[in-house]
Amino acid sequence: MDVAEAVARRLSVRAFRPDPVPGAVVRELLEAAGRAPSGGNLQPWVVHALAGAPLAEFKALVAARLMDRDEPEYHVYPPNLWEPLRTRRYQVGEDLYAALGIPREDRLGRLGQFAKNAEFFGAPVGLFVSVHRDCGPPQWADLGMFIQTLMLLAVEKGLGSCAQEFWSAYGRLTARFLDLPDDHMLFCGLALGYRDETAPVNQWRSRREPFEAWGSMRGFDEIADAGTTP
Repeated sequence: MDVAEAVARRLSVRAFRPDPVPGAVVRELLEAAGRAPSGGNLQPWVVHALAGAPLAEFKALVAARLMDRDEPEYHVYPPNLWEPLRTRRYQVGEDLYAALGIPREDRLGRLGQFAKNAEFFGAPVGLFVSVHRDCGPPQWADLGMFIQTLMLLAVEKGLGSCAQEFWSAYGRLTARFLDLPDDHMLFCGLALGYRDETAPVNQWRSRREPFEAWGSMRGFDEIADAGTTP
């Protein structure tokens, strides 16, 4: 499998098979992802991986206080989201619930699907990525590159994943469970496991804007012209 194929096959998996993922495989993925780009080679990511009894204990802890959320330490989305970002966010939600057959008026059904985040969508492995509080946007960008590298490597191994900023609403609870030092904060969680190919939620793909909506290219006609013969 080449990188382009891994990018094309990756999606946010929201239903996993219960099959366990060997610890050796998880460690191999994390160590390989550690080669992700990092400005100044700071490698600011800190990762905790949970499976088995510790994961079950954590999920039970969250379930007991699911409606008692922490105050998020950062905005997952900018306040007062503007266009076209607002429409993109709205559309992906509508597409997701349409794939599940949950209409807009079924509020309980939508809340139930959202609550599956707290179960890591049934994944046998839960990962948490945190960072030192003094790190800034460049280091947060490094976290994103680490996470993307990890997700693509997972595809190569036949695994699926779902990055979950959902956990920002349980940052303090998670930090206590993981014994994070006070100078570190949780960025996100990540569900990891084998994708349930039969689940309808895994049969749809989120839309992407065409290149013209977000990209531009200049000077390439000159390069092409330079290579032609009059």
